[in-house]
Amino acid sequence: MSARLRVVVVTGLSGSGKSTAIRGLEDLGFYCIDNLPVALIPRFVELWESSGEEVTRVALGIDVRERRLLAEFPRMCNELRQAGVELEVLYLEATDDVLVRRFSETRRPHPAAEGGSLADGIRREREKLRPLREVADRVLDTSALTVHELRAVLRELVERAGPGTMTVSLVSFGYKYGLPSDADLAIDCRFLPNPFFVEELRHRTGADPAVAEYVLAREETEEFLRRLTDLLDFALPRYQREGKSYLTLALGCTGGRHRSVVLVDELQRRLAARGHGVLVRHRDVER
Repeated sequence: MSARLRVVVVTGLSGSGKSTAIRGLEDLGFYCIDNLPVALIPRFVELWESSGEEVTRVALGIDVRERRLLAEFPRMCNELRQAGVELEVLYLEATDDVLVRRFSETRRPHPAAEGGSLADGIRREREKLRPLREVADRVLDTSALTVHELRAVLRELVERAGPGTMTVSLVSFGYKYGLPSDADLAIDCRFLPNPFFVEELRHRTGADPAVAEYVLAREETEEFLRRLTDLLDFALPRYQREGKSYLTLALGCTGGRHRSVVLVDELQRRLAARGHGVLVRHRDVER
């Protein structure tokens, strides 16, 4: 083939949005196959490369129904990468309560329930898929993502410059709702004065210019952003050197509506000015 084959493997927990992701990648020009047995992936790649097909982007969906073959997946990934395939593993997950709600709404049986409760099936599936999560290039928590936001993430995955590039995903969140499970780094911003206690700002969000001005005008905010940017200037090239193409940085305040939103938006501007690809997600701003 004249172009290097790019393979995106989409996997993760049942109910986390794998089917939506596969359809999204298909819309973005990928040739998609769902539930391809792990043992057949190397053979599929070999046949594809020898077929002369012009399509050079393929997405494969795998899930817990693979059972024992899942243990072979990490070794298979290494072999394909050594053979020159540009392989990326996207692992989707969500919190237990979100997964329970999604299955309850669809009334579908959980594939790992094995006659037990839905909660047992979710727990069992997390354990079985642990080897896949550990080798994933990107772990994405879809608990608070809309379909449109998930598609935006997929578009960024497709359109990034290629191997060797670094994308930073910035997430604002509220500690009262728990840490984002997909965060590589989480930083507590609750030391900054809280706009919630200012009557005219309480019911607004960090997207409001008045709230942003309240947070950003403070000397300690500027120093915090400067120190954090310096840290990222130091760390990002080293993450990239180790082969990491994504870094998810989560900034948290109490409720995820004011300080963290302002800081994520401002940090996005500063990182973009440095040439980094940046994604932004405000997890709890509407809660």
